[in-house]
Amino acid sequence: MIKAIGVDFGTTNSVVALLHDNGRVTTRRHATAAAEFDVFRSVLCFWQEEGRGRSILRQAAGPAAIESYLDDPLDSRLIMSMKTYLAQGSFTETRIFGRPFTLERLIGRFLHALLADTGPVPRIIVGRPVRFAGEFPNDELGADRLHGAYADAGLPDVTLALEPEAAGWRFAQTLTEPATVLIGDFGGGTSDFSVLRFKPGAGMTPLGHAGIGIAGDVFDFRIINAAIAPLLGKGDSYRIMGKSLPVPPEYYSGFARWHLLSLMRAPRTLRQIAEVARTADHPQRLHHLIALIEDGLGYALYQAVSTAKAELSRANTTTLRFHHKNFAVERVIAREEFESWIEPDLTRLAATVDQVLAEAGTPPHAIDRVFLTGGTAFVPAVRHLFEARFGLEKLTGGGEFVSVAEGLALIGAT
Repeated sequence: MIKAIGVDFGTTNSVVALLHDNGRVTTRRHATAAAEFDVFRSVLCFWQEEGRGRSILRQAAGPAAIESYLDDPLDSRLIMSMKTYLAQGSFTETRIFGRPFTLERLIGRFLHALLADTGPVPRIIVGRPVRFAGEFPNDELGADRLHGAYADAGLPDVTLALEPEAAGWRFAQTLTEPATVLIGDFGGGTSDFSVLRFKPGAGMTPLGHAGIGIAGDVFDFRIINAAIAPLLGKGDSYRIMGKSLPVPPEYYSGFARWHLLSLMRAPRTLRQIAEVARTADHPQRLHHLIALIEDGLGYALYQAVSTAKAELSRANTTTLRFHHKNFAVERVIAREEFESWIEPDLTRLAATVDQVLAEAGTPPHAIDRVFLTGGTAFVPAVRHLFEARFGLEKLTGGGEFVSVAEGLALIGAT
């Protein structure tokens, strides 16, 4: 019997954990043609089919969405990084093949697929970041929209819990003596921190929380911005009425951010880029940009960049490889170079760690253990921030992709 479910709806991946009546926690497995995985990609794909004299809108979520998109990228719409929009009041709705979708409706459709066949459950605990993603996030709006998305999925009675606190509940299962612990939860869109006091048998006391909208997606943006965007016209000039002007930089901020890329396929945007290309210094670079957008190569580029980033966590250099038609990238990237690109982000991450310590009234030397979870926790420069402040001997990790969901399920027992 399932007593509770923990749902970690993430920017990049989502995980569902099940709390059984014997206290055991397992993660729900998701089957693909190749294997089974704990994680379920946080993506939707839409396409149209003709039937009975009208167009029928079809959809798929997770691995099936990626398969559908790769089968026909030109005539489908891939929706990624939906969580990034939650706290952005400027996003009200988008149109997919002419049909309006609110953000709650999009995420609700994804959650319905993620939680299909789970059956009735007494309690559902869902994660939320300390600070939502975005330049000026409205955290209250983000939480309200998250509730609304679950309601749209047919789950109006869910309990929200902070994601780093959930990871702390999971880590607490390994402790045998009292400890003050810093939890760092690095997702795709946000990085969140909590300072918690654990006492075995007496539970957990939160001492402070802080978060920032910097995580894996921002690091991907830095790679594209520095290594690929210049090959697509970034930094070039074009002429209008005899004046030399820079190619609009917003083309590249949109192109390099996964949650904005699909919006660039709008005919008006593509016409604007083509018009700029007519008088640009290097028109072919902008034509490459148009081709990548029109041909729906966002996911393929995402894969190439993510692979290079992961390799830089294991090696000092890697080669970013990406090819499409007559556009080819073979760019050697050194870890030191990558770290220079993300240096401003590392500075802001460090300041957020200082913020959570100050809020908790706990100096670095009073932290007994540091638990880091999430994919970005593997980036050496990120780990160095914590080694420098707390000492290597205090750092630990584990369950990088499932710890939040498992902790949420454990909260369901309280």
